[in-house]
Amino acid sequence: MRALRSALATAAVLGAVVSGCGVGGSETTGTVAAADPAPAADPATTSVELSVPQANATPPFDTPHVVGVPAGWNASVWARVANARYEAWTPEGDLLVSQPGNGTVSLLSPGSDPSAVPQQRVLLAGLTQPQGLAFDTWHGRRVLYVIESDRLDRYPWSATGPGPRTTVVDHLPDLQPGGDDVHRLKSVVVGPDHTLYFPLPSSTNAGLADERMDPPRGTVATVDPDTGTLRIFARGIRNGEGLAFAPDGTLWVAVNNRDTIAYPFHRAYGGEPDAFGKVIPGYVTDHPSEEVARLTPGRDLGWPTCNPDPDVDPGVAGTALDEADPPFTPDAQNNPDGKVRNCTDLKPIERGIPAHSAPLGLHFLPAGTLGAGRGEGAVLALHGSWNAQPPRAPAVVWMPWVAADKTLGAPQTILGGFQDANGERWGRPVDDVIGPDGALYVSDDKSGAIYRLTPKTN
Repeated sequence: MRALRSALATAAVLGAVVSGCGVGGSETTGTVAAADPAPAADPATTSVELSVPQANATPPFDTPHVVGVPAGWNASVWARVANARYEAWTPEGDLLVSQPGNGTVSLLSPGSDPSAVPQQRVLLAGLTQPQGLAFDTWHGRRVLYVIESDRLDRYPWSATGPGPRTTVVDHLPDLQPGGDDVHRLKSVVVGPDHTLYFPLPSSTNAGLADERMDPPRGTVATVDPDTGTLRIFARGIRNGEGLAFAPDGTLWVAVNNRDTIAYPFHRAYGGEPDAFGKVIPGYVTDHPSEEVARLTPGRDLGWPTCNPDPDVDPGVAGTALDEADPPFTPDAQNNPDGKVRNCTDLKPIERGIPAHSAPLGLHFLPAGTLGAGRGEGAVLALHGSWNAQPPRAPAVVWMPWVAADKTLGAPQTILGGFQDANGERWGRPVDDVIGPDGALYVSDDKSGAIYRLTPKTN
């Protein structure tokens, strides 16, 4: 069955999204081949020119760009927001956008015409790398949660905006002396019982020391909003910035997995008679899978000792890839030959995403949200790779919710074209939220933009 699924998946990926025709700086190093496709395009994807109001037509939007969207959809540059990351709609119908590089959260106010360029102002300033935003009702009062790199705060919310902040939990793991790949940015979601969930991303690419820190990094934590008590909910999660609750009420995470993985088998590969423990670019490009997984209390997603492996024939060059529930392979550096940990004890990941896609904003949507033809499912922003050759293209993908199995189906690209044929890219999506008008609003931290996609309604 795994081989059959792989053949079908390989055929689907050949329907690549169109490439944009703008210009931009490359995020990769080394020789770049033809652009690597994102996951398979929506079956009815078409190319449209990105609509740009004159007020937003500064670089990179001073030249035309073509994007791939499902047939009948339109796409526009709705707003320009420098370093735009995560988004949240206020109860009053305004859009909040975090800007970690600026230390700010901005508020964008649509007018009577939701397609028009919104008014914009800085709402919160002087913060430390703020990213995740979430609204909730706490003890009968509307509140806004903002998570910075080192603390999680609560602001009472009214029609006039936020009141004085209260720290829910501070001293979160942030800059780490000796960390070789420090991940500072964090997201936050609110559970049905008002518990807050957020990642504590790793300080290293694949270091065992993160597991021994207090609190341990490479985890997803919870905090009680009343007491500030922090607990570790799940482990083995290198950088799980995408967090969302599925239709069945379970928590899901989208994970940026490790880079520069060493070949984990004692066999020939890439011209090496025994490639074990060697970092071979051809293997790195497709390994390990990024993870989209259901989290339950105590679940472990393997990092940094076990890696989800999409190979139908593990370790064989040119084998078909299958990203549906990929099993684990021991990490050559941290778990050589499985001597430190038995990776078969870990439950396979529910849904793999091609390696180095860098998944970020994850949101589940009700049936019909993105057009009458779509059921329940999730949207996921893929930021694109830096250490895959050719580079993995940025995109926004849709994954259908498979209610019978309580899982997510294969991703289909619903917004692509950010990467040119030479591997250079002009945009990188970060988050994707539905607005009060039913449009999909996508943030982009490279171009400094919020895109507005209006789905086909019939």
